[in-house]
Amino acid sequence: MAFDAILERFVKNSPVSVMARLVLQRAVSAEWMDSLFEAHRKRQYTRELLFSTVVELMSVVAMGLRPSLHAGAKATEGGTSIAALYEKVNRMEPDLVRALVRGSAQRLEPVVQPLRTGEKPWAEGYRVRVMDGNHLPASEKRLKPLREFRGAALPGHSLVVYAPEQGLVVDVVPCEDAHAQERTLVAAVLEHAQQGDLWIADRNFSTTRIVFGLEDRHAAFIIREHGRTPSPTEEGKRKRVGRVETGVVFEQPVQVEDDGGRLLTLRRIELQLDEPTEEREPLIRLLTNAPKEKLSAEKVACLYRKRWSIEGMFQSLESALHSEVRTLGHPRAALLAFGTAVVAYNILAVIQAAVEAAHPEAKAEGIELSPFFVATEVQATYGGRMIAVGDDVWTAFDEQSPLQLSRTLIRIAQHAQPKRLRKHPRGPKKKTQKGYVSGRTARQHVATARVLASGRIDSTS
Repeated sequence: MAFDAILERFVKNSPVSVMARLVLQRAVSAEWMDSLFEAHRKRQYTRELLFSTVVELMSVVAMGLRPSLHAGAKATEGGTSIAALYEKVNRMEPDLVRALVRGSAQRLEPVVQPLRTGEKPWAEGYRVRVMDGNHLPASEKRLKPLREFRGAALPGHSLVVYAPEQGLVVDVVPCEDAHAQERTLVAAVLEHAQQGDLWIADRNFSTTRIVFGLEDRHAAFIIREHGRTPSPTEEGKRKRVGRVETGVVFEQPVQVEDDGGRLLTLRRIELQLDEPTEEREPLIRLLTNAPKEKLSAEKVACLYRKRWSIEGMFQSLESALHSEVRTLGHPRAALLAFGTAVVAYNILAVIQAAVEAAHPEAKAEGIELSPFFVATEVQATYGGRMIAVGDDVWTAFDEQSPLQLSRTLIRIAQHAQPKRLRKHPRGPKKKTQKGYVSGRTARQHVATARVLASGRIDSTS
């Protein structure tokens, strides 16, 4: 389809911003969000403030387009009631946050799929899911019961499911109780596990209930073994089977038993590390029910190492997006902020996939795109584009099928410059021992300009 004349100028000069608008309206259209609210709400009702309005304002903050929810509300046409907004945000049910993330990811999956064709799968024949927990950092103590408390006030945490091959977060289970165990949230996630899945998780999820839960749903798993649970019994000798980049791999058959006396035979894969982990552990033990014919022991060890991709996703949420608005001390408000930031992350992931698909030569040159610089590009011109391009221009794109939208994104992404959006990784910092100094010495200060002028630090600096 032909672009509007004004939109065409933005496509050529700010393609990332245009793609952000198109993907955003596909992921979370106002009509879809309000119908989602009606389908999943429990006690909440619409009154004068729509669910779509709340999510839109939260998204503006998450993308860094406004510094706070208050500022975003004041900038809206008609002036959203601040009191009504905060009342709505503080009462937002966690199930609605989960439905928002799950539903928007399902709307984006058929769009991102054509953009990822040709990429090597993580594990042939499996749909890979990486599961991990994410604790929100301490918030400001603005709530009255917390004002005199000197410690940290934790607003909650979430269980996150990441689809690494699509680059999307496909599920989030929010929890208001920051001290609740992550494993208590797993039951909600396991409802959606299915045959052909491969779930990868760390030792926080190494329990008999989770292992048998995935087995009962005919899903494969790779879970790091906890020191105490599920306490498998050895059924054979430990054999060396090969080597990977980080160490030597061993395999051993083991059995676990549930509360009902059922037995399950698993493969225990051990990775004897050349260098210990940050926790100074020289050995990593993994449990898997995947057959050898599909996943070798070496492949299992390598897949678990790749699990760290979800940590990169969490870092992107922190560096590129305002996923944790520290002023939102109410647990439900903080969890909604995290959920909308996850939606924003998925939008950036689709944009990144489109740029990579439009510029295959960049990947061949080793150029890896940075979500931080993609987000910065969106922030630079998003407001001006919203003013310059009318709503009727964007509405025309709603009629496109997911495949047509994918092609449109590639067409726009051809104007992007991958080198401007590339990551600039730095090497690890060298640890230096500073040693002890007196408080008097530590409190001294100098004028940097004087030190640079004289080339030394002395009494006149």
